[in-house]
Amino acid sequence: SGGRIVVRPHAEATFVPEENVIIGNVAMYGATGGEVFINGIAGERFCVRNSGVKTVVEAVGDHGCEYMTGGRAVILGPVGRNFAAGMSGGIAYVHDPDGTARMRVNREMVLLEAPDADDLEWLRDTIMRHRQETGSAVADRLLASWDSEGPRFFKVVPVDYKRVLEAATAARAAGRDEVEAIMASTRG
Repeated sequence: SGGRIVVRPHAEATFVPEENVIIGNVAMYGATGGEVFINGIAGERFCVRNSGVKTVVEAVGDHGCEYMTGGRAVILGPVGRNFAAGMSGGIAYVHDPDGTARMRVNREMVLLEAPDADDLEWLRDTIMRHRQETGSAVADRLLASWDSEGPRFFKVVPVDYKRVLEAATAARAAGRDEVEAIMASTRG
């Protein structure tokens, strides 16, 4: 429910982190806050029911971000099948240079969008932090070619969550109370 977790291989490890599972199945299940930086692959069902943690990982197994309700997840590499199934809140950003990750997203409740300028700035800052915390070679490569690699991310945003965010933005712009606008938008 808070704090920071950093997972990285021992300095003398001989394996390549982004090619190996370093954190097991159901990591960050039900996480409510804090931040997590993982230099390696997470197993299946990563960030299931995440409601508030901000995390960066180099790849995830099947069913990543399933039933996620909040927080932000950044995946710097491949995702397994059924990504974002039942996702109703939060945002995930997936680096997808070859277009294969898009095919693994369960689109029943989510939209896939190109990150806007604010998203790209947040992503770059977050990946820089991941590199500082973990020494990630993947983060190094992405940041060294950010102008070409940044646009290769896609944003996963739940349809209803996007509607609520848009209503809150419109309420702020109109000077109305956010709660009133959000409640009005959810009534249909």
